[in-house]
Amino acid sequence: MENVTFQMIMEAAKNLKGVIKETDLCYSETLSGMTNGEIYLKLENLQQSGSFKIRGAYNKMMHLSEEEKKCGVVASSAGNHAQGVAISAKKLGIKSTVVMPKNAPFAKISATRQFGAEVVLEGNVYDDAYQKALEIKEATGAIFVHPFNDPYVIAGQGTIGLEILKEQPDLDIVLVPIGGGGIASGIALAVKTINPKIKVVGVQTENAPSMYESVRLGRVEKVPIHRTIADGIAVGKPGDLTFPLICQYVDEIITVTETEISQAFLLLLENCNLVCEGAGAVSVAALLSGHLDVCGKKVGAILSGGNIDINLIESIINHAMITTGRRTTIKVLLNHQAGELSLFLDTIAKELGNVLVIHQNRHKEGLSMYQLEVSVVVETIDEEHKRRVIEKLLEANYEIEYTT
Repeated sequence: MENVTFQMIMEAAKNLKGVIKETDLCYSETLSGMTNGEIYLKLENLQQSGSFKIRGAYNKMMHLSEEEKKCGVVASSAGNHAQGVAISAKKLGIKSTVVMPKNAPFAKISATRQFGAEVVLEGNVYDDAYQKALEIKEATGAIFVHPFNDPYVIAGQGTIGLEILKEQPDLDIVLVPIGGGGIASGIALAVKTINPKIKVVGVQTENAPSMYESVRLGRVEKVPIHRTIADGIAVGKPGDLTFPLICQYVDEIITVTETEISQAFLLLLENCNLVCEGAGAVSVAALLSGHLDVCGKKVGAILSGGNIDINLIESIINHAMITTGRRTTIKVLLNHQAGELSLFLDTIAKELGNVLVIHQNRHKEGLSMYQLEVSVVVETIDEEHKRRVIEKLLEANYEIEYTT
């Protein structure tokens, strides 16, 4: 397989001129204040099709011969790569087939079709879709467009690094998500070639740490994938092309938790007015995690995508609010008589707790006919405010259970 060079990234930038957006690199006052650093966000979540993937897919197809273009392209993906391939093929007049798992979000299936691709649904996990795509490749002669382990795909993703340093050439650190390694290896190669002093830090979810473990062990390693909201980087095995590039150009890889990712998602939504998918928010999760000291440093963080399943958003927000002390469930036993519930709710209200949900239960084993079990979900400002609400209830002699 052809080695990736800086010259290939420069050529990719020419190929992508006028095709993709040169997305903004925006200063974040919120994150800068929280970290005592100077934080800039690269908004690939606002890229065409909602992620960086169009860069690599389009650059790959630009290098197909006329005969190869006539054969069409095939790809496998659960989301972002699917849309990147579909829109790139449409722009270049190439027939595209994308194989997606049957449980892929309906919105991503619909968007891929709207961009002009034929969508084939196969299996319940990415590996099933990948095998089906290879079968289609063999049967039809279509060119397989790999999501990360391809030199032209890597070069296309590397153009993000060129754009970042064009705007902020004196960065100290660049934070980039890692799944299979396509975006990280491309950006790292570009950044290190221009300025070897810049530290490149890769970020993985701890629920799919394949590149982290591979680098630690010194060989490409397959790891089990646990369920994660960062599904866009949930890759079980890195590429044999991306792995050596990561080893050579990425200085450090850190992992972040599901809680840290959800909190990053909420912060970006509330404070920056930005919607990011889980994988797109991991660079910000790294900043919030405390694993990286950026005090006094100038940092560029890539938000790689914004194509989140709309049904997942409420769950992520709820989890983030619970883990930051902004939402809690309080359960109490009351005497079943007039005014008792009102007194309980007034105690919460006097401390400015906002009751979101009330559930009453008189039909529970162990309750007497004179008791009422009440469960409320209370919104608070932060952990300290939540503690004050709990303390006031205890002072009022309520015996409570609460969850965090």
